[in-house]
Amino acid sequence: MKIKLLITGGTIDKVYNELTGELEFSDSHLEKMLKRSRSTLDISSEILFLKDSLDMTDEDRELILSKCLTSTEDKIVITHGTDTMVETAKLLGDQAKGKTIVLFGSMIPYSINNSDALFNLGVALSAVQNKKQGVYIAMNGQIFDFDKVKKNKKLGIFQTRE
Repeated sequence: MKIKLLITGGTIDKVYNELTGELEFSDSHLEKMLKRSRSTLDISSEILFLKDSLDMTDEDRELILSKCLTSTEDKIVITHGTDTMVETAKLLGDQAKGKTIVLFGSMIPYSINNSDALFNLGVALSAVQNKKQGVYIAMNGQIFDFDKVKKNKKLGIFQTRE
């Protein structure tokens, strides 16, 4: 089983800039994360862009959709910022049929202690192998259907939408 990993940025790939005090992008950490987690899966990764999800445009989402639709793999994992992850998942859920797609990210960058990034990666990789075709979000140790999830910004977690 081959898995496609599409990298789009989000908090997971941000690093702390000591000069400005800001979180910013330099490069993706996903290859390091896969190595550190000792994954033996057949994963092909591709960086589409590195953006905060609040800066993502409709064109960025269309690129993600296009990559999913044209991927030869039917198991796809996507890194994504948490603020607009649900919006992208809805687009994919409405249009990307016949594949299992799991979006995930982190509330704390991988580069910072106590990050949830590795845990969420593990849950996403497990979900993409075991869930039926459809679009899902893997966060906080849970797997949510794309159309039944929301981000609770007060608590900093994802929850089932009622």
